[in-house]
Amino acid sequence: MTLRTIKDIEIANKKVFVRCDFNVPQDEEGNITDDRRIKSALVTINYCIDHNCAVILASHNGRPKGEPDPEFTLMPIAKRLQILLKRDVTLAAEVVGDDATAKAKALKQGEILLLENLRFEKGETKNDETFAKKLADMAEIYINDAFGVSHRAHASVEAITKFFPDDRKAAGFLLSKEINFFDRTLQHPTRPFVAVIGGSKVSGKLQAIYNLLSKVDKIIIGGGMAFTFLKALGEDVGDSLVEDELIPDALRIMDEAKKRNVKLYLPVDVVCAQTIEAGAVTICTTTKEIPIGWKGLDIGPATTRLFREALDGAQTVLWNGPMGVFEIEKFAKGSFKISHRIAESHATKIVGGGDTADVVQRADDADEMTFISTGGGASLELLEGKILPGVKALEIKK
Repeated sequence: MTLRTIKDIEIANKKVFVRCDFNVPQDEEGNITDDRRIKSALVTINYCIDHNCAVILASHNGRPKGEPDPEFTLMPIAKRLQILLKRDVTLAAEVVGDDATAKAKALKQGEILLLENLRFEKGETKNDETFAKKLADMAEIYINDAFGVSHRAHASVEAITKFFPDDRKAAGFLLSKEINFFDRTLQHPTRPFVAVIGGSKVSGKLQAIYNLLSKVDKIIIGGGMAFTFLKALGEDVGDSLVEDELIPDALRIMDEAKKRNVKLYLPVDVVCAQTIEAGAVTICTTTKEIPIGWKGLDIGPATTRLFREALDGAQTVLWNGPMGVFEIEKFAKGSFKISHRIAESHATKIVGGGDTADVVQRADDADEMTFISTGGGASLELLEGKILPGVKALEIKK
């Protein structure tokens, strides 16, 4: 896949609309607790400023229900942007109302306007073309730098591209970097190529696993999703999370891995509890002996050693999904140890965003990873072999 990037089009002295992903975690007081996504957008924003552009930034934050909600205002993002960019950032009072339209029209070269939360408008998530046209009318150039939502057919991501000719729309630096990393990794990996797949459910990653089987040398499966595979093998998994309807799929995946000579690793022991809470009593047991009433919530020490050894010698590692309920400290050890092992390897290490990026951050391994994606859902769809709606319109046709 070859994307048209911001460097491929003429943006100097133009008014540029940049779709960013500023959907960042905040505490109860509205303070931003992790600004990685904001920092990731700075390269594209500064590039526009360096080319004497007037810059209109747009993003969603959280899940408001199609109407203004003070809980989801972008005011904290505007303040953080001002600090990081060291220049004024004006926040519009709404998305496409009179105030936003007037401020966008009056915006001068070198100035930055941030529209209010896109999801304050119902038309955003409905991919409404009328709403998209109002956004498009604000600028001469459209740049998508929001990888984290590029798998969504939303108005500011997909419909808006219909109102810009090819030489007036492109991918920002972050989006192009994300796409190129995944594309290069999946198409031309340095081998051995090991995929580490975790998370709670098989259903969310079924197609990704199928797609990876034709590309990897080893696949490690952990997290809650592993219990569907273990039950498929006839093991007693107690009250652990199992998607019974997907047991046939789990069997097919294991059979396909065997046919392709892909080594597939599953947990051999787990940390169990009867309830998912910080004060729960825990036991460590083999996956063949999980008692009724107990559920596996993290990989055990033997599995950690097994998975670490499976990673030895890997030249490319793709990690998507934690090994347990890492949000609770007593069930985070397995995820952290796998994070440390991947971080200390000499492989190309790609982390698939979302919860996995959070694990890496908490484990203090972020600086050791080759690339940490900003989008969990978007990266997963790339692993499934899909073309993202927000990317398709920016692809250079061969």
